[in-house]
Amino acid sequence: MATSSSRRRQRSTRLTVATVLLAIAAVAVVAGVASGSFLPVAAAAVVALVLGAGATKITATELAQSRREAAADRARQAREYSELAAKRAAENKAFIAGMETRIAERQQLIGELEEQLAGAQRKVAETTLKLGQEARRADQAETRLVDEGRRLDEAETRAAEAIVLVAELEQELVDLKAELQAWHDSAKAPKRATA
Repeated sequence: MATSSSRRRQRSTRLTVATVLLAIAAVAVVAGVASGSFLPVAAAAVVALVLGAGATKITATELAQSRREAAADRARQAREYSELAAKRAAENKAFIAGMETRIAERQQLIGELEEQLAGAQRKVAETTLKLGQEARRADQAETRLVDEGRRLDEAETRAAEAIVLVAELEQELVDLKAELQAWHDSAKAPKRATA
């Protein structure tokens, strides 16, 4: 892009010539008027008219050329901006494609992580369920163990009572046998005396 100092145009030779022509016309008119006669004034007027028309034509040509150059400069700038816009559009397109790729990769990674998380949650749920079942089984086994321990204690108590009862019965049996023997012996002893 051009800066304001480089865009500033120098005065062209044509404009300088046009200015000189107008100055000559002005001098001719002043000289004709100063002479005071009609012919020099009329000649000065015709010369001023011709010089003014020439200066106008030169100025118009300079203005047209200046406009063409400005239009060419604007067209060049428009091309440069168009090229810059195309370059930026290509960069943006590449950036968008790169970001879309990165987003797709991130979303795929997120999907995979979500699947892994869901699998881990299922495993945790299954493990928790199994742990609960095992805890219930352990509680049931502990309850059965307590019940069996109580039954064992009761059975041991009954066995001890049975042992004591058997011992008492054996003692009673021994006593009864001894008593029976004593009766036998006493029953036999009187028979001997009578015999």
